[in-house]
Amino acid sequence: MRDGVAAKRPPSGKARSALSAKRTRGRGLGEPGGSHSINQRVNPRERIPVWRNCQTSNVSPMSDAVTMDKIVSLARRRGFVFPSSEIYGGLGSSYDYGHYGVLLKENVKARWLEAMVREREDIVALDSSIILHPAVWEASGHVTGFADPLVDCRFCKRRYRADQLGEMECGAKPSKHPGETNTCDLTQPRQFNLMFQTRIGPVEETGQDAYLRPETAQGIFINFKNVAHIARRKPPFGIAQIGKAFRNEITPGNFIFRTLEFEQMEMEYFVPPAEAAEWFRYWVEQRVAWHLQYGIRDSHLRVRPHDADELSHYSSATSDLEYLFPMGWSELEGIAHRGDFDLTAHTEASGTKLEWVDGQERYTPHVVEPALGVNRSMLAFMVDAYDEEVVADRERTVLRLHPQLAPVKVAVLPLIPRNEEITGKARALYEELRRAVVAEYDDSGQIGRRYRRQDEIGTPYALTIDEQTLEDDTVTIRDRDSLAQERIAISGARAFVLDKLAQDWRTPKVG
Repeated sequence: MRDGVAAKRPPSGKARSALSAKRTRGRGLGEPGGSHSINQRVNPRERIPVWRNCQTSNVSPMSDAVTMDKIVSLARRRGFVFPSSEIYGGLGSSYDYGHYGVLLKENVKARWLEAMVREREDIVALDSSIILHPAVWEASGHVTGFADPLVDCRFCKRRYRADQLGEMECGAKPSKHPGETNTCDLTQPRQFNLMFQTRIGPVEETGQDAYLRPETAQGIFINFKNVAHIARRKPPFGIAQIGKAFRNEITPGNFIFRTLEFEQMEMEYFVPPAEAAEWFRYWVEQRVAWHLQYGIRDSHLRVRPHDADELSHYSSATSDLEYLFPMGWSELEGIAHRGDFDLTAHTEASGTKLEWVDGQERYTPHVVEPALGVNRSMLAFMVDAYDEEVVADRERTVLRLHPQLAPVKVAVLPLIPRNEEITGKARALYEELRRAVVAEYDDSGQIGRRYRRQDEIGTPYALTIDEQTLEDDTVTIRDRDSLAQERIAISGARAFVLDKLAQDWRTPKVG
């Protein structure tokens, strides 16, 4: 069925590749016996079509109470994320990304680059060094000011952020916060610098102190003059960068939400001072729209402007995009109006004027910065996509990821792996598909279990090759979200999948 109209079964012979076939019964273990229809409705006030999640009496949703334990279990079970250095006991808040985790992260970064660079003419890309001259961090204020208040408990020997005691568990009594029990003995707060320090040079005594960058932004600021000249851009224009950052976090945790090593997606947008407030509002709206476009539910996303006492000394306005994670509302992305602090600070420290000059016009641009962590974004997409339902009395776990984010776009499943004719056609179809999209060939286990594996990694479509394929060259395509199944001509499978992936998509989850 396409566009709500069922096609007739393609005839054998010369015409078999010209038409799609009628829907067939589902072959998945515990799946409905017949197909579901996919109907499309368009809200005239929205650009994105909304797809109904077609449910029948034998499909019922389970509780939406996704927990971090469920996400961690799924990530480990399906190879998204592993604890780092596990064979040596692990390293706190350090993680390695498996095959599907790598693919999902790369898709998140690709969608961000599309929105920031490929689809715009006013933003260019940059990849700056992880280790910058130490003077960069002195000028930016990180050496003296990039610190958190720290307290130690003399009883349980744990360390806590002094400004987040109300959000943490006591080491001796997890039902209480640090400092709330008679046994707690907290030290006075002291400042703890978050930068990882290293040395440059082969000999320790003569080496130079350096730091692993705690953010990618400073690499952009010190390259402002180079990029503005070579890229022939004038304000307003932006410089976007994706790269690793490192922070010696005092209280890392909540899986990959806060880690010692992470990737940032930052863009610094340089604007005339008089236009900064307008561009700040613009980028808040743009970033909200981006998250909604790729499946985050609007009920789980909010904008929280910072109060005056929260603002950094250089910021005149900052808003956090907060997501409703299992542990509560927490920052997903920050958009800050940084003023001219950074360019002015590096101008004074380096002696190089980082300003815009155009004829008689000369000024130091103000900066609007949207900053998002790849790891945290990946976690938010996984949490929002996680779903559980009962299908024909069997529980099904599924990641309803946006097709453009899904690690694998389509799976090819031979129904009878020992049948050489079936596997031959399945292999040929897989080789054709993998040249166009990320595809996966799976012939291990019962077909129902294979469907469930693909559901858990978020694969939008699965193609099953069976005995009927040998008769009329048609295959069954299964939709991850609706469980709808239909027969299509194998010769048109690639075009059919590409067309499906190109269509607008909206999460079928409600709320």
